[in-house]
Amino acid sequence: MNPALLVLEDGRVFHGAAYGAEGETFGEMVFNTGMTGYQETLTDPSYARQIVAMTSPHIGNTGVNDEDPESGRIQVAGYVVREPARVASNWRATGSLGSALRDQGVVGIAIPGTRALTRHLRDRGAMRAGIFSGAAAAAGADALLERVRRSPSMEGADLARDVSTAEPYTVPAIGEKRFTVAAVDLGIKAMTPHRMAERGCEVHVLPATATSADILALDPDGVFFSNGPGDPSAAGYAVDALRGVLDAGKPFFGICFGNQIFGRALGLGTYKLRFGHRGINQPVQDRTTGKVDVSAHNHGFAVDAPADGPFDTPYGRAEVTHVNLNDGCVEGLRLLDRPAFSVQYHPEAAAGPHDASGLFDRFCEMMEGSR
Repeated sequence: MNPALLVLEDGRVFHGAAYGAEGETFGEMVFNTGMTGYQETLTDPSYARQIVAMTSPHIGNTGVNDEDPESGRIQVAGYVVREPARVASNWRATGSLGSALRDQGVVGIAIPGTRALTRHLRDRGAMRAGIFSGAAAAAGADALLERVRRSPSMEGADLARDVSTAEPYTVPAIGEKRFTVAAVDLGIKAMTPHRMAERGCEVHVLPATATSADILALDPDGVFFSNGPGDPSAAGYAVDALRGVLDAGKPFFGICFGNQIFGRALGLGTYKLRFGHRGINQPVQDRTTGKVDVSAHNHGFAVDAPADGPFDTPYGRAEVTHVNLNDGCVEGLRLLDRPAFSVQYHPEAAAGPHDASGLFDRFCEMMEGSR
C-alpha cells in the first residue's frame, strides 16, 4: 500500500497508507462511532463534503452488497479507517469495500491512530482536512496544509440541492394505500420512504427546491422533510416552502436537517455543534413521556430553542419534545396548536437501533386524525 497523509486544518498530520482511490480530497473532518453500518454511512447524502473517520477499528469485514446503500453512490468526500479488512466475507457480499471506494473515486487512508484523531477532534472540534496519496502527497505537509485552509468551510454551505433528486419520483405503498405523502428530498436516505411505504404511504419524493405550491399541488395527507447535508441557515428556500405548508395546516414530520428547517421556519436559530453527533448509540429522552431511546444520528448543526417550556411562534405555541442526554442538545420539536413535529435523529435506523421506529406510526396517526 502506498503512503498517504491526512492533514488537518490546525496543522496536525497523520501518516498512513492509501486506501480506496489514490489522489486528493478535501472536506470537513468528522468521526462516526457506529460499530456497524459502514455501507449505510458511506452512502448517506448527509455526509456530502465530509471526510469520515470510523472509530470502530476493523472496517470492511462484510464487504459491500446491493441491498444496503442509502443512495445511488458513495457520498463521503473521504474515508479514514484504522485497519481495512483483508478479506470480505458475508453471504450477501458482492464485492470488497476497498474495491467499491476505488471504483467510485473515493480517496481514503488507513492510519494506526484513529483513536488519537477522534480525541483530537473532540478537543478541537470538527475542522477542514485533506487526504493526499500518490503524487498528490509529494508536495510536503506545509504546502498541503495551506491548500486545506483554502478549502470551503461547512458553515454557510448550501449542499441539500447538490445531493437532492433532480426529478420527482414515487415510492408506492406496500399493500393497501392509506396516505399520500409529499417528501422533500434534502438528502433523503432510501430507507426513509420505505418505512413510510411499509405503513401504507404512497411517497412522492420532490427535489430540495420544491416550493410550497409544488408540494401542495399533490394534495398530500402529510408532508415530510428529510435529512441532508450543509448549513440550514443557507437553505432559505426550504424554510420558505415549509412555512407555506404550515400556513396550509398540512400535517408535517421532519427528521435531522428537516428538524433544523422546521426550527428556522418557527423563527428559531440554528448553530454548529463542536464535533456533532454521528453514530448509532446516542441516548435521547422524550420529555413528554420520560422514555429514553438509543438512536442513530448524523448531524453537525442543531436548533437553538428554549427547553424550559412552551414558547410562542408564528404558528402558535411550540415546545422542545426531545433532548440528547449526553449534551442536552435539542433533539425534537412540536407545535401544540397544529399537526407538526420533528426529531433530530434517524428513526429509519439504517443502520442503527429501532427504538424510534414508532415515530412513523405517529406521523400516520396524525394524518389520519387530520382527515
